[in-house]
Amino acid sequence: MGFPFFTQCTKANVSDDLGLLDMLTQNIDYFKSKPVNIPKTTILLDHGYHPEYLKEKLEEIYPHIMTKIKFELSVKPSKQEKSAQGKSGFVPVAARWVIERSNAWMERYKILVKNFERTLANATAKVNLCFIRLMLKRLAAAS
Repeated sequence: MGFPFFTQCTKANVSDDLGLLDMLTQNIDYFKSKPVNIPKTTILLDHGYHPEYLKEKLEEIYPHIMTKIKFELSVKPSKQEKSAQGKSGFVPVAARWVIERSNAWMERYKILVKNFERTLANATAKVNLCFIRLMLKRLAAAS
């Protein structure tokens, strides 16, 4: 549905890999308690991430984590694939579009358009509140 499972705001100079490692490490108890017999949690990555590095570092923290999660690199259509479809320029990718749509939902909230926060904790709280509000609005509309 495009709602975040965990959220974390980082400084701009933190790499994608390190930010993801930090977020998953902070929430490692969730993965430790997750039964193995339910489907793995899929973490969709763009090409700024390095899945092998992430696996190695996460297995140092919790050796069985890869039985509970899987990384999936988002597909990036090549120029040849685009031209075969008669398309050029930006072509939306279905799985990645979920992330972009979620970002667009956040941008509807004036308070999140620019970062006015003094702390990362405040910024993270505002992102969480944004998605809690969206979930509540959808629940209210469904009932």
